[in-house]
Amino acid sequence: MGLIEQINSDTIAVMKSGDKVALSVLRMLKSDLKYKQIELNQKLTDEDCLDVLSSAAKKCRDAIREYGKAGRDDLAAKEKAELEIIKKYLPEQISDEEIERLIKEAIAQTKASTPAEIGLVMKEIMPKVKGKADGRRVNELVLNILKG
Repeated sequence: MGLIEQINSDTIAVMKSGDKVALSVLRMLKSDLKYKQIELNQKLTDEDCLDVLSSAAKKCRDAIREYGKAGRDDLAAKEKAELEIIKKYLPEQISDEEIERLIKEAIAQTKASTPAEIGLVMKEIMPKVKGKADGRRVNELVLNILKG
C-alpha cells in the first residue's frame, strides 16, 4: 500500500474514532499531497509523497522551536502532537552516528575541507538522507565536521 492509500485509509479510521487532532493533520497532509499532484500534473510517487511529508514535518519542527522561544508551550505541545502523527508516515530516522558516517563519505568524495564548501557536501548527502533526517541537523553536523 502506497503512502497516499495509507493516509486515505487512516483518515477514514480516524474519522470513525473521533480523534480530532489526527483528523486535522491527515486532512492537511491530503491537501498538501493534492497541491503537489496539481503542481507536478501527474500521479504522485512515494518519493513525491515523502517530499511533502518531510516538508510538513519541517514546518512542525520550526513551529515547535519558535513557540518554545516565545514561551507558548501550549502551541508547542500541539505541534509536537501533530509531528508525531506525521512521523508515522516517514521512514525511520537515522542516528547521528550514521549521518556522520555519510558526511565523512561525502567529504571524501567532494574533497571539501573548509566550512565554505558546506554546499558541496550538503548537495552530496541530502539525497541519501531525504526523509530520514532533519536537514537542519545534517547541516549542523556537516559544519561541525568541516570546522574540525
